[in-house]
Amino acid sequence: MSQTLIAAEPLQAFTQEIFTRVGFEPQDAATQAEVLVWANLRGVDSHGVLRIPWYVELVETGLMQPRPKLQVLVETAAAMLVDVDHGPGPVVTKKLMTQTMVKAREAGIAWTFIRNTTHQGALGYYSAMAAQAGMAGLAVVCSPPNMAWPGAKAAGTHNSPISIAVPAGKQGRVVLDMATSVAAGGKLQLARDKDIPIPTGWALDKQGNPTTDSKQATILLPAGGPKGSGLAFMFECLSSLMVGNPLLAPMLSGRETSRRHRQNGFLAAIDVARFTDLGQYRAHVDETVEGLKALPKNEGVAELYAPGEPEDRVAAERSAKGIPVPAGTISRIQKVAERLGVRMPF
Repeated sequence: MSQTLIAAEPLQAFTQEIFTRVGFEPQDAATQAEVLVWANLRGVDSHGVLRIPWYVELVETGLMQPRPKLQVLVETAAAMLVDVDHGPGPVVTKKLMTQTMVKAREAGIAWTFIRNTTHQGALGYYSAMAAQAGMAGLAVVCSPPNMAWPGAKAAGTHNSPISIAVPAGKQGRVVLDMATSVAAGGKLQLARDKDIPIPTGWALDKQGNPTTDSKQATILLPAGGPKGSGLAFMFECLSSLMVGNPLLAPMLSGRETSRRHRQNGFLAAIDVARFTDLGQYRAHVDETVEGLKALPKNEGVAELYAPGEPEDRVAAERSAKGIPVPAGTISRIQKVAERLGVRMPF
């Protein structure tokens, strides 16, 4: 498996230039690039720059609006519903999490529904924004079905991810970022780019048969069976149905056959200091983490980790040594770069 090490700064500058060339405002292109490279730095390569060709395709086919017109449809002291006009997920979600945090400072807690967005990248970025500001943050997103319902040989729900982050002391913040599937969908593309098989239990092929062939895998499997799929179902109820834009039912009933990319989701922020002393809260999070890490370890286990801690370790290493980008990803990105006249970052 061939990989190329690329430093984060030139990779981000390259990514920003790609999105500028396809019509993003410069600051929005910078945000889009920042969120993708943030994922790569943390080892979440399934949500990093391998998404560039797909994002560019979404823009060029009109499914992603590089300069969206956001419309606030409902607003209260502690909540908003915003239609984001199929805008770039990282761009609009960062803006809306910032606004959600402002409302949380005023009301103690705030919730924002997002309607008609496109792929948001790594959700941990947005929940971490809140945690870095001394708040608890939450982000959830839903799309059309791509994950099998337990017992079925076809997709019934989306593998809707969730991220929750809280402020801590020594670590700064603790971040959980997970799909409701065994593996995130982007990991299938990453396996294809690396030209490697996927583990048993990750996915089914289009006929609904288990497969380890990354090129044949199309239907994700839920984490914990009915637990993962049940969470995904309820996330659809709390996002798409709440904003009057269902994504699962039209596909399942056959009323809609187009798998046009679109998403709905929600964000939340809680101002910890409105409910308890923030310093004490951070200390309690640290104490809990330290207690977990001190538990007796299974044979062969060197260390126990808190949520997000392995990614923090990877980020420190990749910041120093560079981000490994697989040959398959390089090849796909290079085709886009050559067509747009953007120089590759190595």
